[in-house]
Amino acid sequence: MQQGITLDEFLEQHSSSLPAGSGEGIRGLLADVAKACIELSELVRRGELAGVLGAAGQENVQGEEQKKLDIIANDVFIALTEGTGRLAGLASEEMDHHYPIPEQYSRGQYLLTFDPLDGSSNIDVNGATGTIFSITEHAKDAAPMDADFLQSGRSQVCAGYCLYSSASMLVLTLGNGVAGFTLDDKKAAFVLTHPNMQVPAATNEFAINAAYSEHWQAPVKQYISECVEGESGPIGKAFNMRWAGSMVGDIHRILCRGGIFMYPLDARMIKSGKQGKLRLLYEANPMGMLIEQAGGLAHTGLVPILDIEPDNLHQRVPVIMGSKEEVERVVGYHAS
Repeated sequence: MQQGITLDEFLEQHSSSLPAGSGEGIRGLLADVAKACIELSELVRRGELAGVLGAAGQENVQGEEQKKLDIIANDVFIALTEGTGRLAGLASEEMDHHYPIPEQYSRGQYLLTFDPLDGSSNIDVNGATGTIFSITEHAKDAAPMDADFLQSGRSQVCAGYCLYSSASMLVLTLGNGVAGFTLDDKKAAFVLTHPNMQVPAATNEFAINAAYSEHWQAPVKQYISECVEGESGPIGKAFNMRWAGSMVGDIHRILCRGGIFMYPLDARMIKSGKQGKLRLLYEANPMGMLIEQAGGLAHTGLVPILDIEPDNLHQRVPVIMGSKEEVERVVGYHAS
């Protein structure tokens, strides 16, 4: 891959790796997604100057308090994709059901699922945030139903995220490796800066919210305890803990230098009837595809994330993903 080329040039070069007949549609759809990310990048950067900080005064379908920018980000994605003729429908973490393409617009062959603003709790403190997205195909002539979005992670045509931080970066996979693009504000375009991103097989960093340690299940407690024991413990090396408060921030770091990210099932979730914290369609599947395309592993502790057959739009799952050696170690503790 030629470093310095634009996202559009990159997609043109890699059109042959896309499913037959999908090249122009995917290129156009990713250009739409990129435009939405550029607009959100500007809003995040301006913050209070743009009047986007603070709570919206309402909750989403999961009962979580929405930030103003959660709603704005959702609206931006709909506005920039619904009328292009490339989508059959959209589904978002912030909407109860999928969003059908209005009748006045042409309907395309793809479904877009997305988390419009991951890590929105970081907004008011200027921390790392991002957008996560996944694209699957809609092979039917009829308008999609909620059930049409319930495809396993292996069905994804494309997945990616945009990180809004000191620089805005769009990271994506077309099913043939992972590439990272940095936003060039002067060109208003994403430029290839991180070709062929790879997750190192070994690591000495873990990312987990340690505040919930008393609720963890035995395999996770065992693993984190051994990491903390350092060189004198069973793993035999010193570990560092990192936690960005945003899945995009943590996964981006892992794609750049390795690590293991964990949001495991715990006693609090089980008591409240939840199967995990993170959403399968909007977070775990797209990030799982990226991690596996970069040489890492994505697992729940019991099954590979990308093999799960979804049963509802807002299904939650445990997440353990990152450097292969450490994910395999945690999965082994679950098995035993």
